Amino acid sequence: MILQADNKEKLNKKDIDSVNSTQLNISGLSVSYSDSTVLENVTLQLKKGEILGIAGESGSGKSTLIKAIIGLLPKEGYIDGGVIEYNGVDITGNEKCLKSLRGSNIGMIFQNTERAMCPVRTIKSQLYESIFSNEAVKDKRKAKRIIDEKAVHMLEQMNIKNAIKVLNSYPFELSGGMNQRVGIMMAMLMKPDLLLADEPTSALDVTVQKQILELLMELKQKEQLSFLLICHDLALVQAFCDKVLVLYHGKTVEYGTPDEIINHPKEDYTKRLIDSVL
Repeated sequence: MILQADNKEKLNKKDIDSVNSTQLNISGLSVSYSDSTVLENVTLQLKKGEILGIAGESGSGKSTLIKAIIGLLPKEGYIDGGVIEYNGVDITGNEKCLKSLRGSNIGMIFQNTERAMCPVRTIKSQLYESIFSNEAVKDKRKAKRIIDEKAVHMLEQMNIKNAIKVLNSYPFELSGGMNQRVGIMMAMLMKPDLLLADEPTSALDVTVQKQILELLMELKQKEQLSFLLICHDLALVQAFCDKVLVLYHGKTVEYGTPDEIINHPKEDYTKRLIDSVL
């Protein structure tokens, strides 16, 4: 939690075992929108501290997979098969359970952060609400000061020099790239165990992209943070991911290590996908 002390006790044997355990287990997941199947029989595993890259063309089901995990499918969307387990607990379509996990345990970075935020409230007020809804706070004035300090520090790590001004701004007053960095900050400040990231750096220039990815890697090492990363840039997938899942029309085409998928692809679709971006 963000308002708790950062210093942690050394891992005991139970903690070490949990670090090596499967954090996210998806088996035979199928999702439909109205009468159309969008995902079909998708299976994957993500261990604590791992990064799984999801690759595929637009419309392949990448964003739907993330929305199904966190319970944010649109009204016409529904899970019609399979199981989603988080730390051994079945969370498939369990809204009560998912509501308690969102933010504090499972974080989300949206592809278009501005659309996910309230346009008539400042960044700071939305950040406070997000944190206070997940943590019991007695002294809100003190808590807000701590949140401000940590938010400013994280924004400065992403090369934002006027961080205080950004926090006091409305989403529509910021550029797409700035809103994206704000969304990343808000998700990471909650210190989740698992981060679902839908093209988190697509609106950023190369320099800022590199800084943010390095920051995410630092958190991965320090906090044993796990990522499910949608990324169209296979060079980034190859550099940062432990596993890669390739989707095509909602079906798994290939699933393995970056070396297996990118350097030794088995399927023609994967080869075409690689040739188009590398």
